[in-house]
Amino acid sequence: MGAQIHHLETNQRNPGTAFHPEWVEGIRINRSAVERRIATLAMRRTVKKQWQAAWLLKAISLIDLTTLSGDDTPGRVRRLCAKARQPVRADILDALGMEKAHLTTGAVCVYHEMVPVAVEALAGSGIPVAAVSTGFPAGLSPLETRLAEIRASVAAGAREIDIVISRRFVLCADWQALYEEVAAYREACGEAHLKTILATGQLGSMTKVAKASMICMMAGADFIKTSTGMEAVNATQPVSLIMLRMIRQYQHLTGYKIGFKPAGGISNAKTALQYLALVKEEMGNDWLNPDLLRFGASSLLGDIERQLEHFVTGHYSAANRHPMG
Repeated sequence: MGAQIHHLETNQRNPGTAFHPEWVEGIRINRSAVERRIATLAMRRTVKKQWQAAWLLKAISLIDLTTLSGDDTPGRVRRLCAKARQPVRADILDALGMEKAHLTTGAVCVYHEMVPVAVEALAGSGIPVAAVSTGFPAGLSPLETRLAEIRASVAAGAREIDIVISRRFVLCADWQALYEEVAAYREACGEAHLKTILATGQLGSMTKVAKASMICMMAGADFIKTSTGMEAVNATQPVSLIMLRMIRQYQHLTGYKIGFKPAGGISNAKTALQYLALVKEEMGNDWLNPDLLRFGASSLLGDIERQLEHFVTGHYSAANRHPMG
């Protein structure tokens, strides 16, 4: 992978590095080995009973509770923010002995237009607002427009910015252009954290996913994220494994820890548990916290709450007993 930068053990924010093409030139992915690793994980790692309930509570704290619909309204966003503040019904938390845990979701994710509404609704909660930006989901608006959108969302109070990369740079292997684009996004973010969406289902190969991940981290990304949730193929566990391995490699090269956000298609508790097991085995317990792991999801929370009620009562309730708003 080329010369290694002086290794730092740090929890500081990733400042990015100079452009190192040699860090990506040698990356190759063995697809069959990746798929075999995921298959063995699914067979070996399950949690049951009170341990499952504990893992599901952890998963809630990692959710970026999201609404990205053309028919979003201020009322819908306020209701979503109320759910983020109290993601599980009080009677269920009481039964679990978690009534004083101050459990919340990791963030609320909205379009720029709804950032001020979400910021006001979450005031005093400590829950950050994340804004999707840069012409989400296609990312094909003019660069200056994309940068202006980032700055506007930060000015409106967004503490996290989820950007989309220009997929054409990956498909054409123009790594310098991708690096410069993401570095410009990082500069526009200022103090807000940058989550880079790769849209992995559109990148053509696992090797390209790996290389794009490394370039984004080099350019200063705080998180790398699988998908917009609007592609034909969104988060998958094989792709997630590759991205986690690249995060590990970047930490080896620089000492900086980068966050991971799978998004799209993670809609039930069982799938969330599989991702938690994958992250724990690949990255260790340090990554099982909102600073380094998020789930991009809208319907996941309802299913987790339903599973927790089943643990408490022994019965499944209807999904409409666990509304998002």
